[in-house]
Amino acid sequence: MTNLFILLLLPLISAGVLAFVKNSQPAKIIALTLSLLQLAFTIPFLCQFVPDASVQFEQNYSWIESLGIHFHIGLDGISLPLVLLTNALMPLIVLSTFSKTYKGNLYALVAFMQAGLVLVFTALDAFTFYVGWEIALIPIYFICALWGEGDRIRVNLKFFVYTFLGSIFMLVAIIYLQQQTVNKDFEWSSFAALDLTGSVQRWIFWAFFLAFAIKIPLFPFHTWQPNTYTNAPTAGTMLLAGIMLKMGIYGLIRWLIPIAPEGVAEYGHIAMILAVIGIVYASIIAIQQKDIKRLIAYSSIAHVGLISAGVFAWNLQGLQGAMIQMINHGISVIGLFYVLDIIASKTGTRSLADLGGLAKRMPNLAIFFLIIVMGAVGLPLTNGFVGEFLLLMGVYKYGFWYAVFAGLTLILGAVYMLRLYQKSMLGPLKEQNSHVTDINGHEIVLLSIVVIAIIYIGVTPNGLLGLSEASVQQLLQQVKF
Repeated sequence: MTNLFILLLLPLISAGVLAFVKNSQPAKIIALTLSLLQLAFTIPFLCQFVPDASVQFEQNYSWIESLGIHFHIGLDGISLPLVLLTNALMPLIVLSTFSKTYKGNLYALVAFMQAGLVLVFTALDAFTFYVGWEIALIPIYFICALWGEGDRIRVNLKFFVYTFLGSIFMLVAIIYLQQQTVNKDFEWSSFAALDLTGSVQRWIFWAFFLAFAIKIPLFPFHTWQPNTYTNAPTAGTMLLAGIMLKMGIYGLIRWLIPIAPEGVAEYGHIAMILAVIGIVYASIIAIQQKDIKRLIAYSSIAHVGLISAGVFAWNLQGLQGAMIQMINHGISVIGLFYVLDIIASKTGTRSLADLGGLAKRMPNLAIFFLIIVMGAVGLPLTNGFVGEFLLLMGVYKYGFWYAVFAGLTLILGAVYMLRLYQKSMLGPLKEQNSHVTDINGHEIVLLSIVVIAIIYIGVTPNGLLGLSEASVQQLLQQVKF
């Protein structure tokens, strides 16, 4: 029988092993091997998963009996794609560090964070969910603070305080909800079955929304993000953008909306407006950026704004678009940040003004970069197209003008992404960059995997959409507002 607990236990064992590896080269090999092993253990869950609305591979143990806390985990069509994303991206994140000299302590933190992320996406008990939520925060803080650059301590302290304060509001709401349940437990099913008054649901909405909006982040709770992404090491930025922000979007779908539908009915339009403002605002700021890493940081705010708008549209197209676009964004942003890391390490600069003409010296990188950019802007037959199409269709069903402004992400996204490509790859080669060499070895392997995923999902998206469709439809039938 497939045991879901192994997906939590293996990263913890990996963290324990890697913490004692002091040499860089063995640490990289061990970390990559263990991350691939975690991915291998994930495949049977995907193969044995029945794409209906049921929760599968459940494990439920009494944890703290006196408080009604259970260690209750399971997978359905909403959580499985995100567990798959987490465990599939980890080997790529580890592989991206092979040109660095990191020791085992960094990889131990990455593995520990992986355990927290998987716990968040599988938890069916609110206390267990909250434990995973906080576990994932601790290692990423140290990764960014210890291996980051610039004013990393102040920047990461702001990130930690923002996200921790948001989670305190959520914890208060969780404790309140537990007190209202018949059995005084933290079960998701017990919370969703509560008959809460409209006034209670309204404050519950804001308690959960603040925690999730900060993590995503949605405008105007995004101020920690650009500096954190820019100053973090590339592996840390990949963890934050590729996986961690999906915790917030998942929280909206799994916890906030099913528990407080009347609160969503009352304030959901505010969340939708904030998401759309974030799309336009972040896109305009991205166009003006001169630092290539900061540009992608702002583009991420725009993309997750559209995903969040699809969630709050609360229809089949919007939710399905959000599910597949979370996967697509994770794949594309890993590729983008890796390409930018290669450019910065080979040229010694992240300034667009100092780049240009790199395709002459790096033709292989230029080809990979172009395909990744096409996926990021949603070109047909790339992974970004089907997700953005479904999201805009869902937002259109919610309201015409919301779709008009949300649709600007397609136009503005093309502007800043193509500008990024043109300023870095095309035009005359700067003299100071005449020494750069093209990619090889593990760099080609990583980028090939990303590009294959971009094209494969773009051509055959039904596999991913089929995983989540039944669970999404059931959720829409259960939660109406």
